[in-house]
Amino acid sequence: MILITLNSVNTVLIRLTDERWEHIVDAHPYMTGYYDDMLDAVKDPEYILPGHKGSLIAVVGLGKKRILHVMYRELSGNDGFIITAYIKPSFERKRALWRRDDR
Repeated sequence: MILITLNSVNTVLIRLTDERWEHIVDAHPYMTGYYDDMLDAVKDPEYILPGHKGSLIAVVGLGKKRILHVMYRELSGNDGFIITAYIKPSFERKRALWRRDDR
């Protein structure tokens, strides 16, 4: 079941399914409290990084050494889905495909 849909910075409709949300909180239980932040990251990221096998990673800072990463895939011009989300202490800015400041 689809929990929510939202647009990426590329205006692709990205869906979050209940199965993916369960995967995220099973793998990273702390993410339960970051549901809205995760959605906001896809809608309005600070950076977009390349992910694995064509996926993208939306990145936003949550504070000092707390960087939210949301991996998603854009399947077509109007369909995509969130794969996973997690928090890391840093990320490689030089790998960025897109920056909010470059809009």
